[in-house]
Amino acid sequence: MAIPQRTLILGALPFGTTVDEATSFAVLDRFTELGGTVIDTANNYAYWAEGGTGDESEETVGRWLAARGGRDGLVLSTKCGGRPAAPGSPDVEGLSEKAVRSALEGSLRRLGVDRVDVFWAHLEDRTVPLGETVAALADLVDEGKAAELGVSNHAVWRVERARALAGERPRYTHLQYRHSYLQPRFDKALPSSGHVHVTREILDFARNGGDLTLWAYSALLSGGYTRPEVGIPAAYDHPGTAPRLAALREVAGELGASVNQVVLAWLLDGEPSVLPVVGASRVEQVEEAMGALDLTLDPEQRRRLDEAGA
Repeated sequence: MAIPQRTLILGALPFGTTVDEATSFAVLDRFTELGGTVIDTANNYAYWAEGGTGDESEETVGRWLAARGGRDGLVLSTKCGGRPAAPGSPDVEGLSEKAVRSALEGSLRRLGVDRVDVFWAHLEDRTVPLGETVAALADLVDEGKAAELGVSNHAVWRVERARALAGERPRYTHLQYRHSYLQPRFDKALPSSGHVHVTREILDFARNGGDLTLWAYSALLSGGYTRPEVGIPAAYDHPGTAPRLAALREVAGELGASVNQVVLAWLLDGEPSVLPVVGASRVEQVEEAMGALDLTLDPEQRRRLDEAGA
């Protein structure tokens, strides 16, 4: 199934660990009731949670799919490369041909499906020749186990080199990076060491790549825009943040929308357009997020948001 050009993606990271199965099912049900079709997970979510192994998210989504009677109309996205090589190991599986193939077989088993719609190289692995990873992923598409390929948290030059190496074979057409309305300072670490933030170079690459779709995770800063107990991460502590927050609140007031909805609308209607990946631990959060699809920023509002803090 094709991914709509303007849509929200449901991030399934917490399902089965910090969000219990009953709540996960309720969130998934409401998301699809509201027209959502794209679900994003990985084969390592969320091994770092207490008692987590990395199986939980995919297994929860798989049980939900079985309970609802199949995957018709849905786009399933999962990733490989970041799962611990063994329980408790600081090393990850990586992107060798063997690891990539084994990872997808495990994901298909946990999800209870015979193919995924987008299969991602989650993290870089510079210990493996890039050509080996590229060929392994292309083979999985040729075999019908994945429909399209994506890459997240990679240096742009590595992505373009991989696309060139693929030649006429299946290649990366989806990019996934951290991105939101607030922009970080690059001399401070992001909240997670594995995160790679969108840069002007990445936006330019996505805009001019021809066949690239850009997905944005941590679009709502894990609740930082609206939840005082979460707060804005230290990486965003610089003079440009306060005026951007002020502009965000001003536009939200004009539209009768929430700050989160304006952030999502700003991403969806940017140039290039970005598909936000939104996590949810409650049904109300899904409902709020999906409301952003009905929001339209006029040119003046867009200009104020873009120029604030510049």
